[in-house]
Amino acid sequence: MEIGLIGVVVAALASWLLGAAWYMALAKPWIAASGVKVGADGRPEGGSPLPFILSAICMLLVAGMMRHLLVSAGIDTVGKSLLTGLGIGAFFIAPWVMINNAYGMRPFLLTVIDGGYAIAGCGVIGLVLALF
Repeated sequence: MEIGLIGVVVAALASWLLGAAWYMALAKPWIAASGVKVGADGRPEGGSPLPFILSAICMLLVAGMMRHLLVSAGIDTVGKSLLTGLGIGAFFIAPWVMINNAYGMRPFLLTVIDGGYAIAGCGVIGLVLALF
């Protein structure tokens, strides 16, 4: 496997794992803000693995495109790569999340939680990609 592909996979995995920790830590406010139905035990109903699979695939797509952008732009330091990742999350993804949530009349807290993960997750991807 080419080193660039390995970096993309590791970066995607790191961001995906950050998401697991992020949403476990913020589970109660996220559930309340998102309106996900929960059972008597407080856990979301349905329990399908599909969201986890789709999010892993999406992390691969984001990490792959971020690698392409970083290489194309000649960004080759850890600091610049981290900053670029944070910028992609803060100025591309989080605003799009806000637009979707605003039109859906969702609570602003949902935008803060989901947008915050987009920023942190892209930052992690940028950081990891710089190490490969």
